[in-house]
Amino acid sequence: MELCGLQKLTLLDYPGKVACTVFTGGCNFRCPFCHNASLVLRPGQAEVLAEEKFWGFLQKRQGLLDGVCVTGGEPLLQKDLAAFLGKIKALGFLVKLDTNGSFPDQLAELLEHKLVDYVAMDIKNSREHYGLTTGLDAVAIENIEESVKLLEQKLVPYEFRTTVVRELHSREDFAAIGRWLSKDSPYFLQAFVDSGDLIGAHLTAYTKAEMEQMAHILRRTMKHVAIRGL
Repeated sequence: MELCGLQKLTLLDYPGKVACTVFTGGCNFRCPFCHNASLVLRPGQAEVLAEEKFWGFLQKRQGLLDGVCVTGGEPLLQKDLAAFLGKIKALGFLVKLDTNGSFPDQLAELLEHKLVDYVAMDIKNSREHYGLTTGLDAVAIENIEESVKLLEQKLVPYEFRTTVVRELHSREDFAAIGRWLSKDSPYFLQAFVDSGDLIGAHLTAYTKAEMEQMAHILRRTMKHVAIRGL
């Protein structure tokens, strides 16, 4: 596993749980608003977290933490992810996985083997504007759609989420997303924040009032819509 960082305590990343967050390096997307640009563009230059140190940390946190959030980058790029998650589960922790949804076969395998307890999948934009938002010339949108359908089978608790950027998202995009996703799917709009480590430049956030307008649009077709980060 290519581990590039550890947040030892989070009360936010895993809904309703006390957890830690471990970061993996590398990603197949180049989203301009990505707040972990160094992990995506230069994973080999990031400070490496030795697996032995991570396992030692987890063993000391047994009974203190509920779960481990595995994020990136894109964790499903890691070839030994299943074995890694299996070791976490064997220590008695819940696992939350963050993913961009572009590897539905790997996601299905993890769910089949009960290696994941909660999945947070990014919905980058409406299907029409996915390529623009991921920083790629083309996106295999059928893979994204397959992951959406997989999670909507409710094999484990899940959420969809979108980081909302003024230069990339419109009200029409959210109307389209609302028609795309199941009305019962939990969906979160996340306020964009410039971390200082972005892939793109000159990006800005919508105001609180504007974010509420977009949430209102989504609630016409979806039952569980909320805003984070405001």
